[in-house]
Amino acid sequence: MAKANFDFLGRRKIWYAISLVIIIAGLASLIFRGLNLGIDFTGGNILQLQFEQTVTAEDLRAKVSEYVEATPTIQESDANTFLIRTEDMAEETSNALLSDIETNLSPFEILRNERIGPVIGQELIANAWMALVLALILMLIYITIRFRFNFAVSAIVPLMHDALVMIGLFSILQFEVDSTFVAAILTILGYSINSTIVIFDRIRENRELRPRQNFNELVNDSINQTLGRSINTSVAVLLLVVCLLLFGGDTTRAFSMALVIGILSGAYSSVFIAGSILADITRLRGGEKDAKPAKKSKKNDAKVIV
Repeated sequence: MAKANFDFLGRRKIWYAISLVIIIAGLASLIFRGLNLGIDFTGGNILQLQFEQTVTAEDLRAKVSEYVEATPTIQESDANTFLIRTEDMAEETSNALLSDIETNLSPFEILRNERIGPVIGQELIANAWMALVLALILMLIYITIRFRFNFAVSAIVPLMHDALVMIGLFSILQFEVDSTFVAAILTILGYSINSTIVIFDRIRENRELRPRQNFNELVNDSINQTLGRSINTSVAVLLLVVCLLLFGGDTTRAFSMALVIGILSGAYSSVFIAGSILADITRLRGGEKDAKPAKKSKKNDAKVIV
């Protein structure tokens, strides 16, 4: 990939159109269908049971599913100790479930039995948005200090792109959204900004080496020079996350799916969107003037006679 010469900026309208179609479809789904919020946001019951005999997560999930409509989340923490998350259950239903489990599976000790109300779920949603906005603001300030403001804006817009793509696709596909989804978004923001900064750092290096080169050509060359690194990093991370998605079980499935979508979106936005936005913002601010080749003066072209 060292000699790659793809015209990324020349086709930037195509990249913008693809992103807009996905984002608009996701926003439409959010308006008409919303998100499939899990019990972390809507409220529900959390049970932590330590069994005396060996119990499998599959048997426990099948038993709990008889008492709730939504698929429960079963997580094994220690040997024969399980954390069970379900939708909101009445006290009578919860007691009947515990009695059924003890009769048909194994006696147990209740380590935790809590009921989360919708108020706590609203606080989680507010805190999630606050964490997302705060992360974007801090990155905007830091990149402005290390680079320039136009670089910072060009880096933040793809991050918002990745977050909207993840949220929109989860709404379209109706995957369950829980607290791990927030962690996945913040993880992808960190991954995506790292890939973007690598490209921007190469742009800065090339600008110092070739100050008279046309800025669009310089950005395009920089993206091509870092393309191999971007592809290798994305594929390596994606292979690990796909393995987690396939073999991680039901507990990590939503988190893994969010990471898969985010990695693909982050790789796309870093290569196809970030540089294009930087070139457009620089052009709108008049920054291309000092990037164009300077005209040779007649004085410099004259021969010196000794």
